[in-house]
Amino acid sequence: MDSLIPVINKLQDVFSAIGTREHEIQLPQIVVLGSQSAGKSSVLEAIVGRDFLPRGTGIVTRRPLLLQLIHVPLDDKEARSTEGTFLSGDWAKFDHTKTVFTDFTLVRKEIEDETERLTGGNKGISGVPIVLKIFSDKVVNLSLVDLPGITKVPVGDQPANIEEQIREMLIGYITNPNVIILAVTPANQDFATSEPLKMARDVDSDGRRTLAVLTKLDLMDQGTDAMEVLTGRVIPVKLGIIGVVNRSQADILKNKTIEETLKDEQSFLQRKYPTLASRNGTCYLAKTLNRLLMQHIRDCLPSLKHRVSMLQSQCQSLLASYGEPVEDRNRTLLQIITRFATAYTSTIEGTSKYIETGELCGGARICYIFHDSFGRTLEQIDPLGKLTQMDILTAIRNATGPRPALFVPEVSFELLVKRQIRRLEEPSLRCVELVHEEMQRIVQHCGLNTQQEMLRFPRLYDRINEVVSSVLKSRLKPTYQLVENLVAIELAYINTKHPEFTDANLVNLLKDQISNDQLNDRESRNRQNNRTNSTSNGLERSSSAHRVSCPFSLHLLIPSLLLKVALPSGDMSMSVPLPQNGVESGNKMLNYFFGGNKTSPDDACELKRDFISIIMQRKER
Repeated sequence: MDSLIPVINKLQDVFSAIGTREHEIQLPQIVVLGSQSAGKSSVLEAIVGRDFLPRGTGIVTRRPLLLQLIHVPLDDKEARSTEGTFLSGDWAKFDHTKTVFTDFTLVRKEIEDETERLTGGNKGISGVPIVLKIFSDKVVNLSLVDLPGITKVPVGDQPANIEEQIREMLIGYITNPNVIILAVTPANQDFATSEPLKMARDVDSDGRRTLAVLTKLDLMDQGTDAMEVLTGRVIPVKLGIIGVVNRSQADILKNKTIEETLKDEQSFLQRKYPTLASRNGTCYLAKTLNRLLMQHIRDCLPSLKHRVSMLQSQCQSLLASYGEPVEDRNRTLLQIITRFATAYTSTIEGTSKYIETGELCGGARICYIFHDSFGRTLEQIDPLGKLTQMDILTAIRNATGPRPALFVPEVSFELLVKRQIRRLEEPSLRCVELVHEEMQRIVQHCGLNTQQEMLRFPRLYDRINEVVSSVLKSRLKPTYQLVENLVAIELAYINTKHPEFTDANLVNLLKDQISNDQLNDRESRNRQNNRTNSTSNGLERSSSAHRVSCPFSLHLLIPSLLLKVALPSGDMSMSVPLPQNGVESGNKMLNYFFGGNKTSPDDACELKRDFISIIMQRKER
């Protein structure tokens, strides 16, 4: 059990060196808590048996002092040999310097210099601890933390919130459940108003890890004593209340030694508190602290061992993830970039080792954007959206000027069609934007394939991400221009001879139907129907002649004639009476001609019959 405290001291050294794991492992230790000028430093010096702490008026301890007392027997030559030198007396070491101090006056000077190095000379405080190890044959193995004293009013150049800063620092230490709180209170102060005890009660309500120390027993008023307090009748403390006698300022000025102070303390206790003398005093306090600390370490050891083992495993895994030392930097850099590029390509092609199951990503999402999202958007676009029959008629009339037109002007046709084609540009540009966003997201998925390198070189990963994003962004504008150019190409030329241009199909359908009707009429009718047959043949010949002379205008002939005869009698100087369904037939032809639903053979026959009927009426007139 005696080796437990040195083991904890070694752990403290390790955590102080790395500086990042202190909050993850809460080590058992003793924290000295007390008001300013309560005698904390005197108690520590009495336990060590050396004069080594800074003294003065006001706040002196301005940084936490992590004090490790290590018992070294006089006959332990191995432990007392330092850098080839045998140390027969006591010595001290700091973690921030390799110097071995045998003169404890220099230890005090080093503490003052190291404090001012961080806090300056304005009485400010800092939470960075000073680690001091004292090796002696007169001490017991202990680990204590001396904290700045509780103060209320700032002095000198101290900030106005000095009380809050100190309180936050103290709370940060004593909230550790593995810490024993050593609450120091002077005997010449009302014990019930002790600020250290109040703070200890706030974090240790059941008092399992609080030990009270009553200092300055010899400075109490005449006729009073601390018997009630020391026996726990005023405020009970579970771990006990121990009274000590400190050196006065006059004793310090007279260079009174610690040994003489301890002797005078025992004399005072035997004289003033004979029944309690054996359970009070500095020597009893040191032994009690050693016993409590070892018991506390023993209780905390199972959970501490488990925590250390878990952190060790994590650190080993992290170390293994860093890989072997980098010998050739250029080669390593090229390999990492190549792996990243391969992973990026694999994610797009769907050959990656790590397949995402929660959502679409990479090439699959790009495919979804093209075929589902973009395709659905195009299907939802109405070809005749924002295009009314009045818009069509107005465009035709404006294109013909003062002259009534027999055919639909090409200018109006192209004007209306181009306006509808231009509506495809906006969803196409949005599709480009979605693909660009997905290609940026692929960088995150590539991190799974190259996770080892990314963890080892996080700055390189950030730089690769930045470069890839910059390249993608630089290609976004040319892609926008390409899409705009594709739409402009479609707007530049309307190919009416394309196989999917449905008006040519309508003309062929009408011609075939007329020929079939002529053949049937010749067989079933007599000479009364010769006139109708000749008219149909004349129309067919007229259409054929027009097709030969002007192939491009053939698909415009019937719609233009139908527009003329389908208009009301007052429009375009037409006086031919319309059949009942004349306007309806014209609307069907307009809808079909400007991108509506495809005309079935039955509808085409009906349109043809209406058309022939109107022509016949006009010819008779």
